[in-house]
Amino acid sequence: MANKRKVIFSEGEIYHIYNRSVGSLEILIGYKELQRALDLIYFYRFPQNIKFSHYKDLSSENRKEYLENIKKQKPFVEIYAFSLMPDHFHILLKQLAKDGLKSFISNFQNAFAKYYNKKNDRGGSVFKNPFKAKWIESDEIFVHVSRYIHLNPVTSYLIEMENLPKYPWTSYPFYTGNSQRDLINTQLLLKILGSTRKYQKFVENQVDYQRKLNLIKKAIIE
Repeated sequence: MANKRKVIFSEGEIYHIYNRSVGSLEILIGYKELQRALDLIYFYRFPQNIKFSHYKDLSSENRKEYLENIKKQKPFVEIYAFSLMPDHFHILLKQLAKDGLKSFISNFQNAFAKYYNKKNDRGGSVFKNPFKAKWIESDEIFVHVSRYIHLNPVTSYLIEMENLPKYPWTSYPFYTGNSQRDLINTQLLLKILGSTRKYQKFVENQVDYQRKLNLIKKAIIE
């Protein structure tokens, strides 16, 4: 029986997107893999005329010109938070165009799978199908999910909290002034919490609790 998705994606609504690798394969552990995933997220936010592999073959000047033209179009999604973990990823985003969310995730996953399979001389799926999604119903849930996403590498003991403000594989550095790339919309979260410092305190004050919660969750699931 085919899997049926319960969540209906609507324009202007915010969703927490999550997916895991098949067989819990650790696909996002090296710098090249993580950077490729991040570049693909950046690239496929927008409708594209060429594949990312073709874009990479362009000269730096032509890549810059191409991106400037692409950014004049309406993006598929607006991204508020993300976290890239060894065997899964989280993205908090708003759908801006009809079927934009599915197009974005599909393009990202397919492009990364092709890259990963070619590099590792393997075939088949890399991510589970379908990806999981949760509609964000309120501002309160929105800010709590963003914190959960940002604390993922700390909760899993990949890094310590002191390293999170500059950890490039989450969007938290965008909220601490340590990333200038135009990937994340920080305005909504900061507007809800009131300031950058208030959001940082909101995240940092829950590290121990979230670690304990994660241990309990693992014990129940496994």
